[in-house]
Amino acid sequence: MQNQRSTVVGQLLYKNSFDCIQKVFRNEGFLGFYRGIGPQLIGVAPEKAIKLTVNDLVRGRATDPETGRITLPWEIIAGGSAGACQVVFTNPLEIVKIRLQVQGEAAKLEGAAPRGAIHIIRQLGLLGLYKGATACLARDVPFSAIYFPAYAHLKKDVFGEGYHGKKLTFGEMLMSAAIAGMPAAYLATPADVIKTRLQVEARKGQSTYKGLFDCAQKIWREEGFRAFFKGGPARVVRSSPQFGFTLVAYEYLQTYIPYPFGEQPKKLETLLTSGGPDDMSRVRARNALKILLDVHGDFGKKVSPGGGPAGFASPGAGAAISPGEAK
Repeated sequence: MQNQRSTVVGQLLYKNSFDCIQKVFRNEGFLGFYRGIGPQLIGVAPEKAIKLTVNDLVRGRATDPETGRITLPWEIIAGGSAGACQVVFTNPLEIVKIRLQVQGEAAKLEGAAPRGAIHIIRQLGLLGLYKGATACLARDVPFSAIYFPAYAHLKKDVFGEGYHGKKLTFGEMLMSAAIAGMPAAYLATPADVIKTRLQVEARKGQSTYKGLFDCAQKIWREEGFRAFFKGGPARVVRSSPQFGFTLVAYEYLQTYIPYPFGEQPKKLETLLTSGGPDDMSRVRARNALKILLDVHGDFGKKVSPGGGPAGFASPGAGAAISPGEAK
């Protein structure tokens, strides 16, 4: 849907997402929905590993060690950094996947023979695999910057993770991850449309684009603002469950499988997450008393005129007593 040009006569194949589903099934069969799945399966593991690891790494560095809290700007930076780092794997996968997926459309319009992923990789070359990388960054950085903070706040503020030691159930964790993916996927759709236009091969009569801004200007001029959100609902339907199950699997793997190198970092216990019976006033009073006791070990004991605690004779006191006084 994102690649069809409404200004070219005969190019408007699909009216909406449901029309697209019906026509793909009718023209290409059930397997048509799985075009381009090979590159996706190969690269999805390293792509998600980079994204999730970088997000956790930056969040860990930016979290206050005393309170266990992280500010919203740092949450956004952590998510955006994760999205930027994954592009090294995402862009080659995306361009191969997209070109495989539009082959059914090209076959219907032009009678072109479908080609495999190896042919596309050889045709593009190493540098060609990173065509549209700027648009890929423009999509993945905002997506992750929205997604990870939303996921963290849904878990903590909506479902109450950590309060009085509460642990989320599978359903609550899945809901948090799935809901967070909805706004992130839809708001990143304009960058995804631009990326798709840059990465597919332009056919006869279609506009060609020199870069990110040239593509955005031509789409706006030729097709209007609504064109930037083509395929938006379909992206939500795909991304929401995809990232929902990905994050749930990641959380459970972190819980039950130890880190392969070194010791697993200890979870930071704070007053809110420990679930202890003490409230804040008692904790502060106990800490204040401990400080006072550490200042002077004899705190509260009566001091004699000689400088020592009461009940203990000073070193010279015994020699000053006369025999008469001892009687």
